[in-house]
Order: sequence, then C-alpha cells, then structure tokens
Amino acid sequence: MRNKKRLLLICLTICFSFQLGGLKAQTLDALLKQYPDEKAVLLNRTLDYTISLKNGQPYVESHELQQIEYLQGNAAAFMSEYGFSHSDFQKLVSYQAYTRTSDDKKLKVTEFKTSTNKESFVFYDDVKSTTFNFPAVGPGAIGNLEVSWLNTDPHLLSPFYFTSSMPVANSELKVTVANDISLKYHLMGLDTNQITVKIERNRHDKLYTFQYKNCPADKRYEDAPGFGWYSPHVIFYIENYKGQDNQIVSYLSNASDLYKLNYSYIKKINTTISPELKSVVDSITAKATSAESKAKTIYSWVQRNIKYVAFEDGMEGFVPRDAGLVCSRRFGDCKDMASILTEMLNAAGVPAYFTWIGTRDLPYKFSEVPLPLVSNHMICAIKLNDQYIFLDGTDPTCVFGTPSYGIQDKEAMIAINEQEYKILKVPVMEKTSNLFTDTTWLELGPTGISGKIKQELQGYFASNIYARLMYANGKNLKESMKYEFERGSNKFQLDTFQIEKKPTTDKIALSANFSLHDYAKKIGNEYYLNLNLFKFFADQQIDYPKRAMPIEYSFKYIKKYVTMLKVPEGYKITYLPQGKEYHNNVWGFNLQYEQKGNWVILTQQFYNDNLMLSSDQFEPWNKVLENLFPLYKETLSLTKI
Repeated sequence: MRNKKRLLLICLTICFSFQLGGLKAQTLDALLKQYPDEKAVLLNRTLDYTISLKNGQPYVESHELQQIEYLQGNAAAFMSEYGFSHSDFQKLVSYQAYTRTSDDKKLKVTEFKTSTNKESFVFYDDVKSTTFNFPAVGPGAIGNLEVSWLNTDPHLLSPFYFTSSMPVANSELKVTVANDISLKYHLMGLDTNQITVKIERNRHDKLYTFQYKNCPADKRYEDAPGFGWYSPHVIFYIENYKGQDNQIVSYLSNASDLYKLNYSYIKKINTTISPELKSVVDSITAKATSAESKAKTIYSWVQRNIKYVAFEDGMEGFVPRDAGLVCSRRFGDCKDMASILTEMLNAAGVPAYFTWIGTRDLPYKFSEVPLPLVSNHMICAIKLNDQYIFLDGTDPTCVFGTPSYGIQDKEAMIAINEQEYKILKVPVMEKTSNLFTDTTWLELGPTGISGKIKQELQGYFASNIYARLMYANGKNLKESMKYEFERGSNKFQLDTFQIEKKPTTDKIALSANFSLHDYAKKIGNEYYLNLNLFKFFADQQIDYPKRAMPIEYSFKYIKKYVTMLKVPEGYKITYLPQGKEYHNNVWGFNLQYEQKGNWVILTQQFYNDNLMLSSDQFEPWNKVLENLFPLYKETLSLTKI
C-alpha cells in the first residue's frame, strides 16, 4: 500500500507538471492585462480525492496542488506567506513548497511553522495551520504547493470552494470513487452554472471532475452572510457502499443515517445523574409549581453559572461531556451546555432532548443534505404543552421561549430516543417582537441645544444592550452609552445617563441628558434647524447590479424615532417640512412632521421584515432610499415674532 501511495503521488505530480506547463504559456504580460488590479493569481488549484474500500470500510486520501503567480513588485509585502491546514480528521501525510523564479530557478521552502489555527473565542482547537514564506517572490515568480492528507473519518469530507481571495484561472475538484461506492454531490452558492461536471466510468472506479475556470476573487462585504451562502462550492459525500457480503451498506443516504451517527456521540453519556447536580436541581426548583417554571429556573441557572468555553479537539468536537463534570467545572462548550440542560431538566420532570442545529452562518438543511456539516452547534429542546422550545445555553441573555437570533429559521434535529428523532424549524421572531423607540426632547438656548433622551428596547434589541451592560463599567460604560445616545453631530456631549429601573433581558429603558452646540443656525431673527438628528442608512445604498452577494440581518425589527422641539417663547414656525411615507415589498418608512401647541414633532418609523436580502431585492431596497434621502435635507425655520 505504501508503494501504491508513492506511485499515486508521483503520477499526480507528473500530471501537475504538465498542467503547469500549459498554464505557464500564458505570459506575465497577458496576466497583467487580464488582472490589472491584482497582486497575484492562482493559476491552478486542483484537489484530488481517492475514495476506496479498505477492510470493508470507506477509505479516503486527498492531495492538493496549487500554483500561484505573482504579478506586482510589491506582492511579497502582502502575499509571500502561504499555508495549509490539517487536523485529527485530516492527517498530514506529506508536503512540499517551492518557488519557480521568472528565470526558471527552483528554490525550495525549507522552513515551515505549525501553530494552532483557532478563533479568538475557542479555548482549544485541534486544527493546525502550517505556514511558510515563498522565497524570491517577484513579478513572474510562481509559488508551488503540494500537500497530501489521510481523511480519517469519511463522514467528514469538507466542501470544495472554487474561489479564493485572489482570482483563480483553473479551480478543480477530482474525486475518484471505487465502483462499489455510491457518491452524491450538490453544487451550492452563486454562479454554479459556471461549474462544469464530468463523470467518467472505468472498469474499477468512477472519476468525478468539477471545474470552474477564471473564477473572480471573492470580495466579501461586511454585511454578507457566511461564505456558504454565496461562494460557489461542491458538497460531496458517500451515500452507500457494497459491504464484504455484497450487501448495500447505507452510509449517509438520508437524515436517518445522519441521526444514527449523531446519536452514537451522545449514547453513552449522562447514564446517571451526579449527586451534586441532583442537589442543585432539587434546590433551585423547590418552589417551582409547574413544568414551565422549573424549566425557566433551570435555564436561568445554567446561563448564570456555566461559563461558555469552546473546545475543538478531535472527537471532543462532537461528543458532549457528562453533565456532572460540566457542573463541577462550571464551564463547557455548546455540547456541554446542552448536556447539563438536558440532564437537569429531565431530572426535574421536564422532557428535554439533545438537539443538533446549524447557525445562520450555514445555508444547509438536514432535509436536503444529510451530513454532519449541516450542524455546527448543539442546543437543548424541551417539550411544554405539546410545543417545542429551543434553549441555547451559550447565550447568557437569551429569553426563555425565544430562540437565540443566530438560529432563527434553521432546522433542528431533536434526539427523542435512539430510534426516534424529529426535524423541526426554529421559529423566526416577528418584527413586532423587536421594538426600538427613541424619543428626544430639544430646547434652544443661548449656547446651543440642550435635550433629553429616552430609549425603550424590547426583544433582541434589549438582549443585545443587556449583553453590553454585563461587561461594561465605569469609563467603559460611559463611552458605551455615549455611542448609544450620540446624535446630531460630533459636538454631541453626554451629560448624564441612567438605566431606568432594573433591566431585564427582554425589556430595557435608558435615559440621558445631553447638549449639542452649534447645531441650530441663528441668522438675524431666524433659527434654522434640521430635526433629522440621524441620517439613517446613509451608507447602506447597495452597489446594484454589481453586487450579487446577499445581505444578512440579525433579526426583524421596528424602529421608531420621535424628535420634539420646544418652540422658544417669542418665536413661531415659518416653515415646516412635508413628510412622506413609502413602502414596497422589501421594506419602507414613514416620516411625518406635526405641530402640537408649542412643540414641533418629527416621527420616523422604519421596519425590517427580512433576515436576508437576495440580489433580486436590491433594487427595491435602493428605491426606498431614493425616497428617503431627500427628506434628510429638509430644515425647519423659526422666526421671532
């Protein structure tokens, strides 16, 4: 087998050399003309998988070959460092890297650095990143990278993304599959019509080739969802295979196969409740008189007492820890939070279940793609009054009965027992649940404007600011509140602020006093004042039709802003702007002026009824802004009587 591996790698390298030779024929001048604004181009990226049967089980090897050509003289300052990842599930077999200079010299990379490749919120991650610097990077130089892996769990094959942060001349996935194995695939993201699919059948295997030529660089917008929603990619997986007795073995053919795999991760935990945890449950639920009150109490206790710490270490990324251990440690990851919630609730007589779910970063559904990659999160589901409620222990501000906003509209796989599961969709909270009301009272004085503010927040608005208040104090709190209340101009000065009453995670009221110098203009006997203290959505006009990438919103909402100006004694309103209301099938606004006694009132209301905007909604979105922006220029005038 070792000789076969070596022969395969040699063949792949020879193939790669021929491919590079063909692409090398494209001159540097031609590439500069084709990509005038790019520092480098991936000439070729080919990922080869070989999926076979070994000892009656699927066996997967993969090999990646990359060729990057540098176009600009300053490319080394930005792009000489390169790298690749590996983990317990994608074990590194071999690798090499070298630069082919513009005068055809081969300079090998001799120094590689391997480190943990983890996000800032992850305590431990077994994914490693090996980085290096291509030597002698300059115009016309070509960096070459070859990497081989052994994929230790064939259930966990990663999607192949065709695009990169730089243009890709040729992006290609090849999957060689033994004839006794059935492979399925899905093309996902935008522009999948640019992907060619070719299937070749041989005596012993099938070769699937997925190719995308001249991929544009991924230019990500900050308000875009996760890459899976738009970046073209292919998901491929083993549906079934023929076992040693020639019987068809179902592998990942449907959601039931996935559930069987998922359940194997939780089957052996929480077989008995620990005395410490049982004591906690009995103590905190002693006065609870209903299943709902018990559930609320337990959920609140976990939110307040168990600290979220992420772990990604081999199978620990899939298997929850025993609830008793989580209780004694007082910390855990999402699976551990689900473990302790499920155990405590069941001990209190509330039916509770482990639940796999994907956050909204992922576009996949269990009902469409029966793969572990559909879920990157675990929560607890309970059944109360024949209704399922989803409890996310990792969110310390989430309100009982309301899903955390990152899992709205996602499919959840609920583990009822070893044989039974349910796939249910998490509800989306309607815009009327998330209300933000901001009221400003203004008075004109000899040195400028003084005013008062009151904000009332409900739903996710309240949860978000509650989370900020949890970690803010002293100077940080005042800076946070200034950012929250700021309006009018950069001369806004926050004098005092107050968090009214005792805030809750679903309802908060804030108030403030402020001053705003040089905002109102006084010319002779007249004041001129623009009551639009906020220029909402000023930077949110969508670059349509250039942009195709969708836009993501955290939640649906209604925002209302009321600005009230007290007319100074001895003055009268001589010009009051006209209001306007405009709505279409995407969103809208209502902006109205009125005078009541000695107060001039501007009321503005906006709503968002979407979690995500697709490109066909961009034009109507911009149409609303075309009607809104001219209103921001309107100024009222007051004249001395």
